[in-house]
Formats: sequence, structure tokens, C-alpha cells
Amino acid sequence: MDVIVIGGGIAGIATAWQLRAAGHRVCVIERHATVAQGATYGHSGIALPTPLDVWFGPTFLRNGRQSSGGVISRTGWRGQAHGFVKRLATLHGSEAFAERYALLRPLIESAQAALADIDARFQLDYEQRDGLLYLVRGSDEWSLTQPALELLRRFETPHHALSPAECVAFDHVIPADPPFAGGVHFETGRVANCPLFVKLLKQVLDAQGGVQFETSREVSAIRLEDRRAAVELAPPAHEAGRSRDVEVISGDAVVVAAGAQTPRLLAPLGIKMPFYPLRMHTLNSPVAHEECVPQTTIVDAGKRIAVARMNHRLRISGAAVLLRAQEVDDALPEALTEDALALLGEASRDWAPGAARISAALAWEGMKLLSADGLPAVGSVGHPRLFVNAGHGPAGWALSLGSARLVAQQISNMAPDLPADTIKALWPGRD
Repeated sequence: MDVIVIGGGIAGIATAWQLRAAGHRVCVIERHATVAQGATYGHSGIALPTPLDVWFGPTFLRNGRQSSGGVISRTGWRGQAHGFVKRLATLHGSEAFAERYALLRPLIESAQAALADIDARFQLDYEQRDGLLYLVRGSDEWSLTQPALELLRRFETPHHALSPAECVAFDHVIPADPPFAGGVHFETGRVANCPLFVKLLKQVLDAQGGVQFETSREVSAIRLEDRRAAVELAPPAHEAGRSRDVEVISGDAVVVAAGAQTPRLLAPLGIKMPFYPLRMHTLNSPVAHEECVPQTTIVDAGKRIAVARMNHRLRISGAAVLLRAQEVDDALPEALTEDALALLGEASRDWAPGAARISAALAWEGMKLLSADGLPAVGSVGHPRLFVNAGHGPAGWALSLGSARLVAQQISNMAPDLPADTIKALWPGRD
């Protein structure tokens, strides 16, 4: 089959990889000049989420306080933003949290297997490092993380719960003062350069053949027919206004893996996605003092801010900003941007003082999609030739490899290897 994939980020390239592996011909359409330029570019690097990462857990927006639970928000929300937070709050209870994570777990395992297969085949160097240390500030946060620790035990996920003294002994750069509650260490937790991985995987696809890339092209509409599917392309920027002809690319199926642009592309088809956009931030900082750099990736568990070594620099990621729906396409107010970047700098100084030269850091911000139930949207929706792979959230870029496998299996009319209840929970047409 000929399959069109909209999007050249991690979700789009993962989808192209799995489709090509299943024997299909693929055309990837990317609006930027090259791949991995959207939200993928600013990813924290955490490859797969643990129960401490998922955004439907008990620490998300706890008590609705500003800057808590990893989100900066303004008071007085109304409408969609308010409803979004209320729906996520219904998952804070330990039973609801466990049920939701149990649905996500098979997708995590599928993604882990897919990533291991790529590693074994190609030995790609994408600055991957093993080891994650989640640090918990106060006793109230430690109490809120207990359901996550219970899930780790339930699913027999290797980890070590550490006292503050054990955290400091494990990595000497972590300051013992001011006091904190403890940490959780994952020896096999993977952190890597997500945009580099995407570019390397594209090189593999280029070398193998069967995947065509159309870059600097933006999809203006999706056409769906009984036997075929197609996309309309907007004219290239340098040709805008010169031609009235609409350029169309046809195929047997279309997969929308366009990140934050996904809802916009599907809305004209009458498909409303269960997403809310978050503006995420990253600081890419030079190393200030080598002896102050943590030997493992540190995650502020409550604020969901990761401090990761990426070759000769530090990547500090998080500080989500929740806006009203009508503000999504607007520039972020300067005060909110300053608050977000200050939150990142604060986390770096708190957990790895002296490691990052924040004054010389390059700032990035971009939109990521988060669903009200914390799960991505994956599968066929609205039409048998239309598929979606989006909404994996701020943590866990490798999830895209598992969800891409599900999409490839559905397009190939193969029996999916994910449980039926997980497939149902991931369905893009859910409320």
C-alpha cells in the first residue's frame, strides 16, 4: 500500500519506520525544512515514561496551585482549560491511577521492544545514557508518589527507593541542604537525544528506500474517498500566489502524526481530538563546571523538570504553561515565558548547583499535546483510510515507536499485539 504520513517529528518518522518494515511505500510530508524541528526538537530526552512521569498521576497540578505539578497557570480559568484539569484530577486517586497506567503499560512494553530492535539492528549513537534519578522535595510530595511506587512493585519494574542520604551518596553533586524527602533510581531508565535519533532513523530510511520525504511542504486539507485517500499541499512559500493549481498527493491511507497541528488537520473532517495543548520549555546550557554535572539524569519529580547531560551540554526541560484554548496560537506573554524559564533555572540550581551556565543557555518553547486521560491518540478514526498517531505528552518520546507499530498493524490488516482494552483506550475518537 501507499501510505501518506503527515509530520516529520518522532511520531511521523516512527510511523514511517514501522510502515516500511511492514512492506508499505511511504511518503512523509513535513512543513519544516527538515525533520525533528517541531516539539521533537525540545524533548526532555526521557525515552519511556515511568509511573512518576505520567501526567495523569497524583502529583499533576496538585491542589491546583500555580507552578505545582510541573504546570504554570493563571488563576480564573474557564471553559476548556478548566474542564481539562478537572478531568485529569479524577485520575488522581490511587485506583484510577493504577487502572489508567495498566492500560498504558502494554504500549510502553511494545515501544521498549521496538527501540531495542532498532538498537540491535543499527547500533545508532544518539547520545543515549542509562540512569534516571527522580528527586522528591517534601514529605507531602513523597506521600503523593506512593501510588507510583506501588505500581513499580506491581509491574516488577526495577527501581530503588532512596533516602536523602542515599541520594547524596549516589551522586555527590546533589546538595543535602536544604533537606529533601528522598528519591527513586532507575538504573535502566533511558535518556537520549530525541531529535538526533529521528534524524538518524531518517538516514536509515533513506538508505533502505521506499520512503519519500516532502519537506518544507504544509498540508492544507485531507481528502478521503472509498478506495483512496489524499492530501492537498499548500504552495511552497516562494511560490505563494503564483499558481491556482492545487497540488495533491494520493495514497491508500493517511496517518496524521503532526503533533500540535493534528487537531487543526482533523477538525474539517468533523473529528474532535481529546487533546489540550501545553507550551513546553527547554534550556540548552553549556556546562559551567564539569565536576558539578550529575552522573545521571535528574528529574524533579514534583515539578516534572529533567536535567539531562547531552554530550557537551545540559538540557533542562519542563515548565509547561497551560493557556486558554483561544490563546494557543498567540505568542506567550513575556511574563509567563520568564516564569517558565526561571522555573527551569531554579530546578538546575536546586539539584545540580554550578553545573549549568544558565546565562548562556539557549531557550526553546513549543507546543505539545496532552489528553484529558493522559493517553495518546492512536489508530483509525472517522474513516477506514484515516489514522492518527499523536498526543504522547511531554515525557516518553519512544512511545511513538509502539503506537506506530499499532498503526502499521491496523493498516496492514494484521491482528494487533496490544490488548483490546488498551487499543480501545487509545482510540482517537474517544471523548
